[in-house]
Amino acid sequence: MEHKYICGGSRGICTKGCGRGQCQLNTYDYLADLPDNTEATDLVEVQFKNTRKGYYRNSNNLDLAKGDIVAVESSPGHDIGMVTMTGRLVTLQVKKANLKPNEEIRNIYRKARPVDMEKYQEAKAREHDTMIRSRQIAKDLGLEMKIGDVEYQGDGNKAIFYYIADGRVDFRQLIKVLAEAFHVRIEMKQIGARQEAGRIGGFGPCGRELCCSTWMKNFASVSTAAARIQDLSLNPQKLAGQCAKLKCCMNYEVNQYVEASKRLPSREITLETMDGEYFFFKADILTGMVTYSTDKRLAANLTVIPARRALDIIAMNKNGEKPDSLEEGGKKLPVKPIDLATQEDLNRFDKQKKKKKKKKKPQDKAEAKDNDRERRPAQDKSKDKPQDKEAGREQRPAQDKPQKPQDKPQKPQDKAQKVQDKPDSKESGREHGTPQDKGERPSRRERRDQYRRNRDNKNKEKQPNPAPNAE
Repeated sequence: MEHKYICGGSRGICTKGCGRGQCQLNTYDYLADLPDNTEATDLVEVQFKNTRKGYYRNSNNLDLAKGDIVAVESSPGHDIGMVTMTGRLVTLQVKKANLKPNEEIRNIYRKARPVDMEKYQEAKAREHDTMIRSRQIAKDLGLEMKIGDVEYQGDGNKAIFYYIADGRVDFRQLIKVLAEAFHVRIEMKQIGARQEAGRIGGFGPCGRELCCSTWMKNFASVSTAAARIQDLSLNPQKLAGQCAKLKCCMNYEVNQYVEASKRLPSREITLETMDGEYFFFKADILTGMVTYSTDKRLAANLTVIPARRALDIIAMNKNGEKPDSLEEGGKKLPVKPIDLATQEDLNRFDKQKKKKKKKKKPQDKAEAKDNDRERRPAQDKSKDKPQDKEAGREQRPAQDKPQKPQDKPQKPQDKAQKVQDKPDSKESGREHGTPQDKGERPSRRERRDQYRRNRDNKNKEKQPNPAPNAE
């Protein structure tokens, strides 16, 4: 009898033990390469949608292998499933499934035909719409339940509704409404949150597929005591899985932690040395290292010693003796080398960006110049800045003052004379020492005064001459 191996040679993995489909709860048949394995028993393991499995008899002596699609007996009609295991290992799986001795084991009809597969595909296409509609029906009836999945039988004559509920639900009226709506036989199955997560599937925080969807069938209760024994943080978001329950993997290593914690000193005992008292701070259970602190509540002067050394100091304290220090022989334990690459910042070689100076607004510049001028001595002030406003008013020429109306009418000034008045005002400004001759920008106050003077001059020129007195 010839057998093919994946890794080559006679010590590889037999291809008969591997499945051809990506099924949940897949089991490797390590007895598949033994001679006369299929003839040892006629029991066959068949898997249906998600995690539902059943065991059937190959009464027709069909040549079945792992991955074959078969039509099996059901009530009513027939169902379509995939063969996942044959041979001696099936008897062990039957014992693990805890099947009742009086339970009847049904037969396998045949390998699936193209007609059977067409009906099967049509039934599977209706599952999602049926689930959405059934949820609405349950909501209208006011039932406190959640329909998580719907599975049609291979011939489409029966539908299994999987639901989740905290308590007992009276769904007799629901079955009648569903039968009238979908015209099939209805079967209700209650499942838990863990079973629902196993049917949906997914990946855990460890990066592997969920245990409930790959190999776990029996779910044991998990308590927060397992987290305390393993010194895990009691954070509900980290301890809960995708089913919103405590992770099942917390029970895997609890027994090892319980045995290892027996070799550690008590948390309540204080170590007394010549240096002072040391209090228990934390412990690494698997490595057997204990950390002590000089402060009972804070992490001060932390010292790490083996659990054996801590037990020796406790025995010495009971006899009234005190060691010089916690370390053996008064010497500190060799410190492990620290990887500097992990301690440094990743951005230590990046160039630091220089902060750009904000540009001052024109108004801020004028204020800054005024402040600088005030700080300068009096001798520099006379050179850089003209006299104050009052001195400028005293030196204002007489022509800027408004003239009184004369008795005799005056002739209107010609354009040439008007043109000569404008440069006179500029020259008068230069005589008074305005900032124009120095190329500096006048302040806001000076510009306002100059504007007023020019406006008064224009009004004076436009003012009409008074009429002559009638004699």
